[in-house]
Amino acid sequence: MNKKILITGGAGFIGSNFIAYLLNTNKQIEIVNLDKLTYAGDLSSLKEQEENENYTFVKGDICDTQLVNELFDTYKFNGVIHFAAESHVDNSIKNPDTFINTNVYGTFNLLNIAKNYWMNAPFSVKEGCGENRFLHVSTDEVYGTLGKSGLFTEETPYAPNSPYSASKASSDFIVRSYFHTYGMNVVTTNCSNNYGPKQHDEKLIPTIIRKAINNEAIPIYGDGKNIRDWLYVEDHCKGIYLAFKHGKTGETYNIGGKNERNNLYIANKICDILDELLPKSKLYSEQISFVKDRPGHDFRYAIDASKIEKELNWKADENFETGIIKTIKWYLNKYKKE
Repeated sequence: MNKKILITGGAGFIGSNFIAYLLNTNKQIEIVNLDKLTYAGDLSSLKEQEENENYTFVKGDICDTQLVNELFDTYKFNGVIHFAAESHVDNSIKNPDTFINTNVYGTFNLLNIAKNYWMNAPFSVKEGCGENRFLHVSTDEVYGTLGKSGLFTEETPYAPNSPYSASKASSDFIVRSYFHTYGMNVVTTNCSNNYGPKQHDEKLIPTIIRKAINNEAIPIYGDGKNIRDWLYVEDHCKGIYLAFKHGKTGETYNIGGKNERNNLYIANKICDILDELLPKSKLYSEQISFVKDRPGHDFRYAIDASKIEKELNWKADENFETGIIKTIKWYLNKYKKE
């Protein structure tokens, strides 16, 4: 019998990459992709899966209790992998209510329905994955900001600084509560900044590439010295699947690429590669422009991924220099077709 998994937010950047990875990896899994198709959802990212008999798309909202209940009744899911979230920090500053509704209430709604469907009584948890696992995909932004040294670990206290990160921290705690209160089979992953194919155009790396080839100013917040730990999206997908299959119930696993780079370095690196791949009369770096920093802009994120490396034998296959070339080539091909 095939394992039936509900994937939420599967038309988004990480979700669409994960669905492709999972369907290519395991032929005994059936996926139902529930996505509201907000501005961040793009079904063209899943075009290659449209004819796959193990894939079904459902347009809908994770906050819709009736719909989610109907999906559980119809498909009898063995697992949930929960990507769906509002994730753009700038948008959370302008419209925090949307983030609270989707990220907090939506996560609660999914958890509660899954709990009611799967569990006959409290404290029925089983060690290891087994059946009926809820994997919650979160972010390193819940930990707040780092100084010039140190790494986020699974024991780092939460200190979110934006409405987005606060909403994700809240959802993490709700997931945690369903393990400690009900014994539900849950696992949480917290990742560093993802990059790679299929990311929304508004994000940093696609924005730099798009602005550069369109001869527009490349906007960099503040002085460009804010540092992120960059993780190639397929490496993240591998880590999520390992945590789903083999992670210990109730545990959190941090997934990071060990690729700390500041935003100005990212912009200059992309410009240098574009100078080689798509040369023009002027250097692309001349288009870099510094703009007013955003409120509450965390200085540095960096993840210690040693737990998932040791316990689940995960490792990143791409370093930033290899991953960014793949990423730029993908976007150049995309924008060429457009």
